[in-house]
Amino acid sequence: MSNHVRIAISGKSGCGNSTVSRMVAEKLGVRLINFTFRTVAEEKGMAFEELRHLAETDPSWDRYVDTRQVELAREGDCVLGSRLAVWLLDDADLKVYLTASERVRAERIVRREGGNLDDVIAETRERDKRDRERYMRLYGIDNDAFAFVDLVIDTEDRGPEAIADLIVDAIEKKKTPIDS
Repeated sequence: MSNHVRIAISGKSGCGNSTVSRMVAEKLGVRLINFTFRTVAEEKGMAFEELRHLAETDPSWDRYVDTRQVELAREGDCVLGSRLAVWLLDDADLKVYLTASERVRAERIVRREGGNLDDVIAETRERDKRDRERYMRLYGIDNDAFAFVDLVIDTEDRGPEAIADLIVDAIEKKKTPIDS
């Protein structure tokens, strides 16, 4: 892979962002940057939900996470996986948005974290609404408007390995000069 490979991968909770970002980074042999509220919560010794609620009224948490992950990404070749990566890493070589239906996302969250499916669907719907409102308020970003990305992948009927392969193929095609 040539130098200066920066891939931004975004999607809502349960779309496979973390798993796919990790796999793509491993396949390309580049650094994974997945600096999120979960990372900050662990660093600060607080519950993720507590931090997420704090972030809804205190924009410094979002700005800290978003600024830090972009700073890390600008240090070199990487895969940046975050909710807003495709919007914030404007110089990414490839911008990928992962999608899945609300139900499939909730089913994945239940498998990962446990809980009742109906409750998780309701929580996911509410989280999506709050996140969108927060991103609009903070940055004017509508995270439902991602038509500008290079690649949109519906993750419902594909496993993470197949999705990672699609992304690796896309960056290799984009970074390979056309023979004249």
